[in-house]
Amino acid sequence: MRATVIHGPQDIRVQEVPDARIEQPTDALVRVLSACICGSDLWAYRGVAERQAGQRIGHEFLGVIEETGSAVGGFAPGDFVVAPFVWSDGTCAYCREGLHTSCPEGGFWGEPGSDGGQGEAVRVPHADGTLVRLPREAATDPALLPGLLALSDVMSTGHHAAVSARVRAGDTVAVVGDGAVGLCGVLAARRLGAERIIALGRHRARTDIARAFGATDVVAERGQAAVDAVRELTRGMGAHAVVEAVGTEEAMRTALSVARDGGTVGYVGVPHGGSAGVDIQQMFNRNIHLAGGVAPARAYIPELLPDVLAGTLDPGPVFDRTVTLDDVPLGYRAMDDRSALKVRITF
Repeated sequence: MRATVIHGPQDIRVQEVPDARIEQPTDALVRVLSACICGSDLWAYRGVAERQAGQRIGHEFLGVIEETGSAVGGFAPGDFVVAPFVWSDGTCAYCREGLHTSCPEGGFWGEPGSDGGQGEAVRVPHADGTLVRLPREAATDPALLPGLLALSDVMSTGHHAAVSARVRAGDTVAVVGDGAVGLCGVLAARRLGAERIIALGRHRARTDIARAFGATDVVAERGQAAVDAVRELTRGMGAHAVVEAVGTEEAMRTALSVARDGGTVGYVGVPHGGSAGVDIQQMFNRNIHLAGGVAPARAYIPELLPDVLAGTLDPGPVFDRTVTLDDVPLGYRAMDDRSALKVRITF
């Protein structure tokens, strides 16, 4: 089979790899129909996050089950499924509490020794605890597939940010970051009833999507100028809830500074720079809450799925370019140079 492999910074290749196969009784073998490139994949592509040469890459995919292990009871060949970006057993204390990302039996696609999502097939460990069944007829619905694929990570992560930020009906929400996760954070805030959503971003194509997703205001400035702009829009008070979807020091400083006293920042941007940007004194003085982390997508997919199927939640527009598996290296290049927001891969 063919899969995407990273050999070093700026060196993404599609090559022949050993066929995915059942190794444990709890495994399922999924033939991938659609996958995508994540903004977090770019950290490895840019050499910021270390990867072993020849390591698989990609963690967002949906597809059809081809084979199941003898202990899999909840799925059968032919089932159409979406996989969250972390596999989990579904039975441990963490999974029962909805924190599947801390499952001691869990792991991330593309780890050494595991299949990556950007390939023709994937071995799914703990299939019963990991996969979510989708309507079979949706597999041939081109209008629905992008939104369903987004549930594997980007939409669930945007939702996690909004939930962590304690977005409530009537709130003013600020979203720091105009990448795909930030845009899904706008969608999530609207879904949770936010009355005003301020999107912080300076790329017109992206902020246009933010407005379509429910943003009422756009702030293109950065740094202190952005803080001043949000303060002006909120009569000096700031936002009840803030989504931080970047992970840099500047983004975190901005997020904390645009929160109103007593407000909450929900952070899901993969951190770069340790705790830089987190001003504990500011948080203490202004009673600002900080929550977030890796999104437990497996807990959120069942909640979000009915809305996607009903058409009331459509994160699909974050995919602004589609490539075949052969052209995945071009997809990475396009996201790296910002000529594409998020690239979907079809098989």
